[in-house]
Amino acid sequence: MAENRMVHFVGAGPGAEDLITLRGAKLLEEADCIIYAGSLVNPKLLLRAKESCVIYNSATMTLEEVLDVMVEQYALGHRTVRLHTGDPSMYGAIREQMDALEEKGIPYDVTPGVSSVFGAAAALNAEFTLPGVSQTLILTRMAGRTPVPEAEALEKLAASGASMAIFLSAGLLKEVEEALCKGAFTKDSPAAIVYKATWPEEKTLYCTVGTLAMAAEREGVKSTALIFAGDFLTATPERSKLYDPEFTTGFRTGKGNENA
Repeated sequence: MAENRMVHFVGAGPGAEDLITLRGAKLLEEADCIIYAGSLVNPKLLLRAKESCVIYNSATMTLEEVLDVMVEQYALGHRTVRLHTGDPSMYGAIREQMDALEEKGIPYDVTPGVSSVFGAAAALNAEFTLPGVSQTLILTRMAGRTPVPEAEALEKLAASGASMAIFLSAGLLKEVEEALCKGAFTKDSPAAIVYKATWPEEKTLYCTVGTLAMAAEREGVKSTALIFAGDFLTATPERSKLYDPEFTTGFRTGKGNENA
């Protein structure tokens, strides 16, 4: 059992209330205080909280206000859960919180969660890493109010032709189209949008790179969506070597190699 009087950063998962980890669910049930990302986390997860738990919605709070609550709860000897959407290591803004806790001598730990990128893959029935198609998945975002390093500009990353998963860019789809087409993609390259992956209102939109903005506008998708591009969406892959009867692994001998 995790010790009392500390802060637990917990990944809430992509949306569905039953996609939180067992450890994350247990920490929610034991918490004296929960600070949750109210604009993104499924509020049904808060039903796991005990009656005496104090709950804060960080959507209306600054970093300083969040830290003030953590410090106050620690001083009271309480256990705080900082509940982030998906996995907190992806666009969770947890590093600045952890650095501040270290400065104040407050212990913390991190419980990973299922990222929305994998919830979206499930919605698409997709595999990002197909033999002979792509063995790399790039997780990134379009530069907006939050800039990205110049070396990580979307058009530069798209030059690889790898499978692309683009976060936090549903309001910049025309720019996404242009950036992808400056890389290895064309307007006819396969693309998809997944809105609120694993939530009851989930939508999956299949389109092309050149029709991303049009598809989103048609379906009224303006935020809380992931954008995908790559041949993994439509290509027929080569057979996996792992399960090929001719392929020898550390656990079985391939046909024709029995006497080797």
